[in-house]
Amino acid sequence: MRTRTLITTIAAGGILSVGALVAIPAFAGGPQTGAGLGGAPGSGFMVRGGMNRGGGCLTGVADPSGTLSEAQRTTLAANAEEEKLAHDLYTEFAGRYDVVVFDRIAGAETAHLDAVRTLMTRYGVTDPTAGQAQGHFVTPAVQATYDKLLAQGASSEVAALEVGRTVETTDIADLRTSLDGLTAPDVQRIYQHLLMASQHHLAAFEN
Repeated sequence: MRTRTLITTIAAGGILSVGALVAIPAFAGGPQTGAGLGGAPGSGFMVRGGMNRGGGCLTGVADPSGTLSEAQRTTLAANAEEEKLAHDLYTEFAGRYDVVVFDRIAGAETAHLDAVRTLMTRYGVTDPTAGQAQGHFVTPAVQATYDKLLAQGASSEVAALEVGRTVETTDIADLRTSLDGLTAPDVQRIYQHLLMASQHHLAAFEN
C-alpha cells in the first residue's frame, strides 16, 4: 500500500523543497520522485512566437506517450501546482516592482503550465489547479509555501528577486529528481524543457 504525501520544507532563508509531491511506502521509505518549475526552448514542442529567457508559447507535445507509475502521475499533478505557484508569485511581484524579469518569467510559467496540463489530459491525471484563483491552491502545504514566499518577497525588491532565485534553484533540483527513472518520451521532453528554463530563469534573476 502506498500513500501520497506532499513534502514542503521552509527554511529561514527560503524553501528547500517546493510542493514536491511524492509517493512513499505506508510504513517505511522516503521520497521517490519530485517535481519542479520552469520551461525552455528545444524540439518536442510546437512553438508559437519563439522562445527566450522569458519563455514563449508551448502549445503542444509532439513526442509519443508512454507509461507512468503512480508516483510519476502524482509528480505530474504536483508540477501543475508548482508552475502555478511560480506564475502567481512572479505576477504579484511584477505588479509591485518595476523589474521586467518578473513579467517575462510569469508569462513563461503560463506556457509551462499549459504544457503540463496537456500531459495531465493525455494521462488522465486530475488537474489540481483547475478553477483556482491566483494565489489559491488546493494542497495546504503548497498554499503555505506560496503565502510564506509572497510575504518574504513583499518586503522589498531585493527580497522578491531572492525568492525567484530560491524557487528556480529548488526547481532545478526537483526536476532532476523527477527525470530519474522516467521513460515516457513526452513527459521526459517536458521535464527537460522545464529544467532548461529554470536554469535560464535563475540566470535572469541573478543578473
